[in-house]
Amino acid sequence: MIEIRNLTKRFGSQVAVDNLSFDVRPGLVTGFLGPNGSGKSTTMRCMVGLDRAQAGTTTFSGKSYTDIERPLFEVGALFDAGYVHPARSGRNHLRWLAASNGIPETRVDECIGMVGLSQVAHRKVKTYSLGMRQRLGIAGVLLGDPHTVILDEPGNGLDPEGIRWVRDVLTHLARQGKSVLVSSHLLAEMALMADELVVIGRGRLIEQGPVEQFIDRHATRWVRVRTPQPAAFAQDLQQAGARSVAPHGPDGIEVHGLAIEQVGQLAAQRGIVLHELSPQTASLEEAFLAATAGDQEYRSDRGFETFMPSASADPTAPPPPPTGPPPMGGAR
Repeated sequence: MIEIRNLTKRFGSQVAVDNLSFDVRPGLVTGFLGPNGSGKSTTMRCMVGLDRAQAGTTTFSGKSYTDIERPLFEVGALFDAGYVHPARSGRNHLRWLAASNGIPETRVDECIGMVGLSQVAHRKVKTYSLGMRQRLGIAGVLLGDPHTVILDEPGNGLDPEGIRWVRDVLTHLARQGKSVLVSSHLLAEMALMADELVVIGRGRLIEQGPVEQFIDRHATRWVRVRTPQPAAFAQDLQQAGARSVAPHGPDGIEVHGLAIEQVGQLAAQRGIVLHELSPQTASLEEAFLAATAGDQEYRSDRGFETFMPSASADPTAPPPPPTGPPPMGGAR
């Protein structure tokens, strides 16, 4: 169990984490989401003492990270897979990690095999791709078989097979009763992997709860209908109080503002033949964007279409690059 209470971190006058509190329960994969600059990475670094918070506490099963004698046995964390000595081999990197916590060398070879690096374990880390370094970092997290796992963007540099592998690993760890906290911008993957979400913006908690509850609260819902009589049924639906009825394909319509039961009952009353009647829900991505709309770090002050070339210009040409220096990055 991870308990974060009233965590606050400032960099000068900038508040990166603002009185943040949430829990990460064992047996679940908890997704940690927020726009760029929301304070996710800073929060995770404060949790394990890499950044010093001005206020607040983080405990792992009742203990602060600095009070844990052999941390690899209790908390496995990966924040940046690139921070590895480039001249060491992958195996030697794991060997010194294991030695620092009294972990037998046989466990090193087990973890190398688990992450699929057996054939390249002897190579120097500087020859590794980013995806290989991510796998090496996850092997280090697993060395002590910890009860808590914290990963910041573990899918960076991984191909689709590797991303699915990370999902399977984290789900397996959670099903073993471990507490798993993972941040990611891959929202489609998070929707498949996470049981709960912690969503923050500008360093403050926006919402915590099950993925389904978050989507229900923030995503659009509608009913999809396919019928050989789409035009006639669309008129019936509008008269019945549908907020909007839009065409979808040659024989389909999308109905907003009526429950699926109301649509089905109306079709039966009007004698309308239905080939499809299905509820639809927008993605986690749409729910996330709706929930964090006011907390984005950088937003255009004009619609994208205003930057597109005029009709007299080459329609295949990209919009012109922005002028002036790029904006300074805030806390992640």
